[in-house]
Amino acid sequence: MPYEDSSYMQQTAALKPTILVADDDPVILEAISESLNPQYKILIASTGAEAVQRSEEYSGEIHLLVTDYAMKEMTGVELATRVSPQRPHMKILVMSGFPRGMLGLKEGWLFLAKPFIETELQTLITALIDPTFKFTPAT
Repeated sequence: MPYEDSSYMQQTAALKPTILVADDDPVILEAISESLNPQYKILIASTGAEAVQRSEEYSGEIHLLVTDYAMKEMTGVELATRVSPQRPHMKILVMSGFPRGMLGLKEGWLFLAKPFIETELQTLITALIDPTFKFTPAT
C-alpha cells in the first residue's frame, strides 16, 4: 500500500508545518502534542536546553515555538531569545499562568494565559501558521 511506504510517509511529514513544543510538565507536553497531531509535525522538549538542542539538530524549518514560561534551567523567554536568532521566521508563543506584563515578551511574540482549553490553543496556532485563516468570534 502506498500509505505504508516510508518515503511517502516522509514526504507527507515534510509538508506539515513544524512546531517545537517546550514544557517541563509532562502532562501538558503530552496534551499539547496530542492535540496538534496529525496536522503538524511536533518536536517535543521537556527542558529549555533540550529545546535548544532540538532546534540546532533539526535541519528543516520550525514554523512555531510553543513554550511554557516557567521551566527549570531557563525560562521560555530565555529559550526563545536563544533560538530565534538562528530561526528569524519562527513565530513565538509563550504560555504562562503569570500575567503577560511580568514576562518580558519581545514585540511580535504572542502570549496564551494558562489555564486554557484545547480549542484556544489550536485556533491560535492555526492563525499563526496559516495567514489565510479568518478567526470568527462566537456571537
